[in-house]
Amino acid sequence: MVKDHISDMSFDDWDEQAFPRPTEQEFDRVVEKAISRRGFMGGVLAFGSGAAVMGSGLLNGAAALAAQTSRFAFEQLAPQTDGTVHVPEGYSWDVMVRWGDKLFSDAPEFDMQSGVPTEGSDRVFGENTDGMEFFHRGGTQLLVVNSEYVNTRVNLPAEQDGKPASADDITRLQNFQGVTVMEVAEGEDGWAVVVDSPYNRRIHHRSAMMIDGPAAGHDLLKTAADPTGTQSLGTFNNCGSGRTPWGTYLTCEENFNGYFGTTEELALDEVTAAGFQRYGVPTDVSEGRYNYHGFDERFDLSKNPNEPHRAGYIVEIDPWNPDATPIKHTALGRFKHENAAYALAPDGRVVVYMGDDERGEFMYKWVSEDIYVPGGDTSTLLSKGQLFAAKFNDDLTGSWLALTPQATGMTEAEISIFTRMAASAVGATTMDRPEWIAVNPTMVEAYCCLTNNSRRGALNDDGSVRTNAGGEAMVTNAPNPREINRYGQIVRWKPHADDHGRATFDWDLYVMAGNPTVHPEGPYAGTANINEGNLFNSPDGMQIDSSGLLWIQTDGDDDNEGDFAGMGNNQMLAGDPVTGEIRRFLTGPNGSEVTGLTWSADRRTMFVGIQHPAAPFPDGEGNLPRSSIVVVKRDDNALIG
Repeated sequence: MVKDHISDMSFDDWDEQAFPRPTEQEFDRVVEKAISRRGFMGGVLAFGSGAAVMGSGLLNGAAALAAQTSRFAFEQLAPQTDGTVHVPEGYSWDVMVRWGDKLFSDAPEFDMQSGVPTEGSDRVFGENTDGMEFFHRGGTQLLVVNSEYVNTRVNLPAEQDGKPASADDITRLQNFQGVTVMEVAEGEDGWAVVVDSPYNRRIHHRSAMMIDGPAAGHDLLKTAADPTGTQSLGTFNNCGSGRTPWGTYLTCEENFNGYFGTTEELALDEVTAAGFQRYGVPTDVSEGRYNYHGFDERFDLSKNPNEPHRAGYIVEIDPWNPDATPIKHTALGRFKHENAAYALAPDGRVVVYMGDDERGEFMYKWVSEDIYVPGGDTSTLLSKGQLFAAKFNDDLTGSWLALTPQATGMTEAEISIFTRMAASAVGATTMDRPEWIAVNPTMVEAYCCLTNNSRRGALNDDGSVRTNAGGEAMVTNAPNPREINRYGQIVRWKPHADDHGRATFDWDLYVMAGNPTVHPEGPYAGTANINEGNLFNSPDGMQIDSSGLLWIQTDGDDDNEGDFAGMGNNQMLAGDPVTGEIRRFLTGPNGSEVTGLTWSADRRTMFVGIQHPAAPFPDGEGNLPRSSIVVVKRDDNALIG
């Protein structure tokens, strides 16, 4: 499909086009070590046989998988290419809430052809649903959901062809993004939003935020509107999510750079200019992706060059207190956050794993200084501690490199603001777009989706290897062993001494997605747990349920041509960490990403996000496409996930 408008392009493609970044290892040896090494933690099944072999190669891994007893309570769903959702036999799905549905009775009615007017657009469910978490207390149930970005040709009047024409348009777009907190309940007609609940609220691009951690008050965060550098407005490009053990919601600011622009040529100091280049903040006069800066001078870098330094953080929201101001935690670093997955170290310290979703960027870990005590003070747990970046070794070991002033040559505040530079300084491993991370509640291990990197190993016109935004060559390495990686993989690690607070770990690849029908052998066939029946590409979202099953959501190429033949629409699959088996569970409508997953308190309902579907999902022919949350249940109402 030809993308003829910026709103049709994925952010990554637009970002690469708008801000191109500056420009062999022993490939076979690296692949062999990453995928096939015998004896790793006791043999081929140490973490799961799925990571043992590639394609139809060593040890006949596919046959070994078939011999395992499956834990899945469903038969694999075939790939689908139509415009609706599919689930296996014995399961049913329904739409619970769509973009524009009312949170309050005084909100405007959704118009099936024109959407939502500006007035009241902050009182409806947001656009492009992404990460979400379910909270319950007593008989009250809350669903907190990110709204990552907007599709301007859907969200603005059709005659404008996706181009904001006024400050009113910008306000509308700002209102559709951010976070929705809403009470939900299950009745005779299924799940629904509790309209007018006192817990319902929208947190958008103009909502008040507090800033804490090492960067709070730093000169680079000060603006004319906030000379203290401790308060800001808005949370941006809210992608993945997370939660804390004390019951708050973590929303993750990802591609924040696309909201800024300039109406005049810029004269930047050296530090700011370097930061803009590394984070892809535009410096040329243009309309940009959304043209916020054409109507809201807060986003005009010629007037407010520090404003981008106030975005790109993990934001903590108390879903139970509508009056609480969200907090941007600068101690957890500034980059294109995908999600935040927590674990507790044996001594009670809080660990948060995070990925930076850009080609050739890094994985991170935060370890709190203080310990978590249920019912105790939690105010320092995301502001006092140590941030690390991941180093993966070819021998399937790894370490977390502390981002300290001594190791980086930067102050603590600079590390918090320019975290990518700090990770480069310590020699962290460049990764293939680290997206969602999931911590296994049944085993001491964690997983990260490395969704793809079609530029790893690619050459510039002068023959040099392409680099990440920091100028580091994106050659193959052990956890990212394929050049021109269009399929993606999932890396898994086990901390030493079963302690997520430890600085060392062992790792393997749980799966390398691929297509053995197009590439019968070799690295592009994928690992042995990939076969003709469960093909997928670009693993993105990920959660692990209470039984230890790994749920994988995709955001990839759904044209079903060439390398992607037979894969169908984007989908959600279930993986078994023990056997390595992977089985397709759900497919989304064409054009959509399947993203965001959580469960009801009784584990009988699964909430799944459908982002940017093609028209006319879910309302039928002649209607606007609407991102939605669907609920999935077993027909016998048994536990799901």
